[in-house]
Amino acid sequence: MKEKNLPDHILFKISLLSISIFLMMAPAIAPALPLMYHAFPGVDKAGVEMLSTIPNIGIVIGLLISPFLIKLIGEKPTIIIGLLITLLAGTFPMYATAYMPILISRFLIGAGIGLFNSLAVSLIPQFYSSNEEKLATMVGYQNVMGSLGAAVASFLISWLLTISWHAAFAIYFLVIPVLILFVLFVPLPSSKQPLNKQGAARKEKQTINKKVILISILMFFIFLFYMPMSFKIPALVVQEKLGTVSEVSALTGVLNLVGIPIGASFGFFFKRLHDKIFPLGFSLVALGFFLIALAGNFLMLSGGCLILGVGFGLGVPYMYNWLDWSAPENSINLATTIVLVLVNIGCAISPMIINAITPSAKMGLLISAIFFTCFSLYAVLHYLRVHKKQKVTA
Repeated sequence: MKEKNLPDHILFKISLLSISIFLMMAPAIAPALPLMYHAFPGVDKAGVEMLSTIPNIGIVIGLLISPFLIKLIGEKPTIIIGLLITLLAGTFPMYATAYMPILISRFLIGAGIGLFNSLAVSLIPQFYSSNEEKLATMVGYQNVMGSLGAAVASFLISWLLTISWHAAFAIYFLVIPVLILFVLFVPLPSSKQPLNKQGAARKEKQTINKKVILISILMFFIFLFYMPMSFKIPALVVQEKLGTVSEVSALTGVLNLVGIPIGASFGFFFKRLHDKIFPLGFSLVALGFFLIALAGNFLMLSGGCLILGVGFGLGVPYMYNWLDWSAPENSINLATTIVLVLVNIGCAISPMIINAITPSAKMGLLISAIFFTCFSLYAVLHYLRVHKKQKVTA
């Protein structure tokens, strides 16, 4: 592949995007939680549920370490180290039986993902910032890869759970082909020189602005109230006798698969709908949560998950596009890191916040539905304000 033609080469695109497969995979083991409740005597239900969310704390630590590691050894070695940690820590619970070592390994898998989390997003504008439509398309694809990874993991887990809960962690062997692809086909410089090529130190300094702070806060709350779909739906299905844990895992896979065509079509939708995507996407998320919380059977639950997946596949890529437009010049990596830190803090504390409000799975999901209804109203007001400014400018 010639350097000049890299952005348009299909193998380069696949290899660049492949690291995003693992960004949404950590909560995929949630359907195994009901089988794990009795595996650790002396550990309460909340402690077991923490195995699903503690990777998000690790991701925050990895995100904070990542910029320093990039300066020391460069972008590509940082990503490779992150993938290796993900592989080793991710597969560790296959062989372990004690709660604490497994909890530590779950924290470490988050740290491994955190090392390359912001780079998985910020490398895209580095190659495609000159073309807004290509950038939107690649951001959509990046979201697709996260959904694809979560979907593949969910389907594999639905089968692996028939063996044992230990077997569910075999999904992290998927790191091996991704590691090979990235090493061979993404020729990022291995030194810190790319960070210095802008010239003077003043130009290198990364900053944030009010819009980046606003987007970061919004993303924190989006994921805080979105995460109950991961740890409350399995509990809802068991409590309401709507299905089995394997069926929940397969349903989660379908939910993530729905995000794939939506994310892949984000550039298409953005070209036609522009800022209308913002209120539309999160209105569908709100509707999906209402249907899931009030589901009387597995079919209604599946319909709610379908609508939720469509809305999330539209809303979240829009937020990342908004971040790309809003971040100060040469500061996209810092802006992305700040957003991802708050996203993962939101994910990590979500069970504590929701369970503190209510222990009921149904009520927890209803709280998310109410939040996204309010957020959709904010999105409508945001669209009207932006549209008014555009009219004035015109």
